[in-house]
Amino acid sequence: IFHMGNLTEVTQFVLLGIPHTKGLKTILFIVFLTFYLCTLLGNLLIMMSVLLDSRLHTPMYFFLCNLSILDISISSVSTPKMLANLWAQSRIISWSGCMSQVFFFHCLACTECLLCTVMVYDRYIAICHPLRYLIIMNWKVCVILAASTWIVGSFHATILTSLTFMLPYCGSNEVDYYFCDIFPLVKLACANTVIIETVSLINIGVLGTMYFFLILASYLRVFYSILQMASGEGQRKAVSTCVSHLTVVTFFFGPCVLIYTRPSQSEILVTSVHIFNNIVTPLLNPVVYTLRNKEVKAALRRLMGSQKVSEKNAN
Repeated sequence: IFHMGNLTEVTQFVLLGIPHTKGLKTILFIVFLTFYLCTLLGNLLIMMSVLLDSRLHTPMYFFLCNLSILDISISSVSTPKMLANLWAQSRIISWSGCMSQVFFFHCLACTECLLCTVMVYDRYIAICHPLRYLIIMNWKVCVILAASTWIVGSFHATILTSLTFMLPYCGSNEVDYYFCDIFPLVKLACANTVIIETVSLINIGVLGTMYFFLILASYLRVFYSILQMASGEGQRKAVSTCVSHLTVVTFFFGPCVLIYTRPSQSEILVTSVHIFNNIVTPLLNPVVYTLRNKEVKAALRRLMGSQKVSEKNAN
């Protein structure tokens, strides 16, 4: 903290961590570290399977690979610092470090929101217009759609981060949370925060809710088309894929809507939902897709089989 006259200019922040965890920090450290490592392993396995297995070189698995990258990244924004806080009481975070957490968290979250919408569009074309699928969802279109989600996510995060850190912070530097996010930070600002709170509510809460209902509406059309299919096997495969994605969408949008449409909720509820969204959901996504997707499970078996063969040859 830099003192200037009677004012105190904040140059770093203190993350107070997860509230009401006295006596539980060692247990929480072990649990969250296990979740984090499993998240890294699960998503890396899916990425390797998609990249190394030519059978999975399709638009759906291209987007799934992007989702795995996002899950690893989102989990890595806040979890390492939270683990350091739990284990070594490392609470200090620099101004630039705090700004980076806000930017990357909202960039990645917005990108995942848009990617989920793109994945619904992919399933819609595949099921409702199967004969034109490869023409509409060619690789150029897939790359443009994926790149667009990242570009829009970066633009979204730049606006929110700029509005947050343009505010003057000249009082307490203690963030009553386990990572830097908009609402815990703006409580420390010594200026009017109506603009950033309104923009956050619209950009995250309202638009996120609109995307969620757009996805649900798209799936109503998709499930109607599935019911018209003559092949029972085709119906089962389509339903399995759609249910997997709809589960992922619910895991992602549910917590976001709950937090950012009502920011004045109790800290225990908000913290629990945020931890679920940042730590548990990135692990559930690969689990959901591998448990319900025969092609991914077969690719993982082939990947493990090839590794065992390589080890035998090496010995």
